[in-house]
Amino acid sequence: MGRFDGMIVSRNHFDMVVIGSGPAGQNAALEASARGAHVLLVEQESQVGGACVEDGTIPSKTLHETALTLTAFQRRSGDIYKIIRDPELSITSLMKRLTEVVQAHQETTRRLLKQANVERAWGLAEFVSPHEIAISDIKGRRSQVTTDNIILANSARPRKLPNFAVDHENILDSDSILSMTYLPHSILILGGGVISCEYASTFAALGVKVTLLDEAPLPLGFLDPEIVDFFLMQFQANGGEFRGNSEIVSAAWDEISSVRVTLKTGEVLKADKAFVALGRVANLDTLAVEKVGLEVSGSGLLTVNEFYQTNVPHIYAAGDMVGSQAMASVAMEQGRRAACHALLGITNIEIGLLPMGVYTIPEIATIGLTEQQAVRTVGNPIVARVHFRQVARAHIMASTSGQLKLVADARGDKLLGVQIAGDGATELVHLGQMAILGKMSVDTFANATFNSPTMAEAYRIAALEIIHARQWKTSAPAPDARSVTTLQSTLDGDRLRKML
Repeated sequence: MGRFDGMIVSRNHFDMVVIGSGPAGQNAALEASARGAHVLLVEQESQVGGACVEDGTIPSKTLHETALTLTAFQRRSGDIYKIIRDPELSITSLMKRLTEVVQAHQETTRRLLKQANVERAWGLAEFVSPHEIAISDIKGRRSQVTTDNIILANSARPRKLPNFAVDHENILDSDSILSMTYLPHSILILGGGVISCEYASTFAALGVKVTLLDEAPLPLGFLDPEIVDFFLMQFQANGGEFRGNSEIVSAAWDEISSVRVTLKTGEVLKADKAFVALGRVANLDTLAVEKVGLEVSGSGLLTVNEFYQTNVPHIYAAGDMVGSQAMASVAMEQGRRAACHALLGITNIEIGLLPMGVYTIPEIATIGLTEQQAVRTVGNPIVARVHFRQVARAHIMASTSGQLKLVADARGDKLLGVQIAGDGATELVHLGQMAILGKMSVDTFANATFNSPTMAEAYRIAALEIIHARQWKTSAPAPDARSVTTLQSTLDGDRLRKML
């Protein structure tokens, strides 16, 4: 079921060796093989997929889906059925399907790698020299291969910080958060990144009292602030609390019954558990990177250029090695780009349009330019917002809390970006992705016939809003960006806070 092939390899020299079989490593290996390279993929774990499958993305998303299903069931039954949480509910019971999910994912990945003729080896890899890699298995057996190119795509580990006494029982990190036996009554989550927000919203949906703390004014700072605002309102509606501009000094177990988190202001917050999600560092210890002179940044990540090339020209790094915002899609693109550059040696690689999905409740997804980026790029974009309550399928699904946002150029013709918050956002965004890749006009959405009722009809409604806005814009005397935005706000109806 997706196990690695052991130490036996068919050759002593490969065009490329990829170390790590997570999203970045998989995509790098598949891309390199598609370019005709002989590729060896080395993984420390016995199963393909790395930490992403065993401890990260797959388990956390399985828990997320369970929480989403439980909350949706009550809504969709019209509150005929009530969901009552057992105070002794175990984390394990919420993820009974996990083994099946993991095995299915691993088997699919194994099959894809086999079809691509990517060779695989199970063991611990380390540098012998810049072009030579040693692989050691759990029995201490050692083999060596040489290679023209290397892509480092190992996993990362949680960053250890002074004054944060992570004991993996009361104060947890991303490697131990799912090891909790039972759901706590309350939890303090430190950090405003992807991992912390995903767990915060999942636990809140499951009835845990969640306080999310970050030193920034808003979490998820790389996203459209409007979408983040919506996420926070939904998070608060589920009982969660976000406290921005909170500089955290320490976190410690009081040896009695609670965790104490101290802020710079002197305020002390207490909860049953604390989850520290303040960054991850690359697992470089076993690679012996000092033998090849790789540069490591002050944050514990490998230093790379825009093509994920390290200071040693034939060695590349991607995913957790360089930081990927804890998103599989970002890591996959980094691996793809690194493989292309390593094999083709060009600097004008066409970059795949990169979707980003955050598995919070509600989900958040984005593709292309945000409204703020479009303003800087085209000066006066036309933006349309469709609230899910305008879509019949959303009412049928009892999922009317959400928004789809289309960003078009100043003429209202070219689609520049899509941002979505709401149930199914990470799936729905791909329709916008294909439209942008296909260079389709906004009018395509307005003229196309969609299955009805579907959530995809939100694209058609938004396209009609843009068409109406551009007609008004061309007929009005030199409207400025503010007047166009005012028109769009009128067309949208109630503002964001009425979306809930």
